[in-house]
Amino acid sequence: MQFTPPGSPASIHFGKGVTSATPGSAQGLFLVVSDIEAARAELIGRGVDVSDSFHVAGPGHPPIPGPDPERRSYFSYATFKDPDGNTWLLQEVTARFPGRVDANQTTFSSVADLASAFRRAAAAHGEHEKRNGGRHDETWPDWYAEYLVAEQAGKDLPQ
Repeated sequence: MQFTPPGSPASIHFGKGVTSATPGSAQGLFLVVSDIEAARAELIGRGVDVSDSFHVAGPGHPPIPGPDPERRSYFSYATFKDPDGNTWLLQEVTARFPGRVDANQTTFSSVADLASAFRRAAAAHGEHEKRNGGRHDETWPDWYAEYLVAEQAGKDLPQ
């Protein structure tokens, strides 16, 4: 089976006879997701034994149960093993580091990814409105669009 994330130039192959590698020898394989809990739920719904989510406080610190409380990019994880026993690490990334994506392209691979991006934009826009005296922002669609594109490109977010 070949799995190609939407818009990705890379694919992952699962199956027998795909490689000469010893089953279970691949460790530390990453799958990047935009919502760690939604990804866990989808995998569990498909019968995969996925660990509870956890986050890290920094290098050398032990994992802490649950997703990162601030939902910072690159801090929340979960693990699972494929049918061959290879270990995979799910990592939540909601905003890419600068230069990690094409700044001229904004894509979402699922309704859940887009909805998650809208929730982050809504929270940030609420702070924007507070800074502007609590007035309703008539141009909120433009602000949301700028936020979503900047977040995906790893650029500074609008204030």
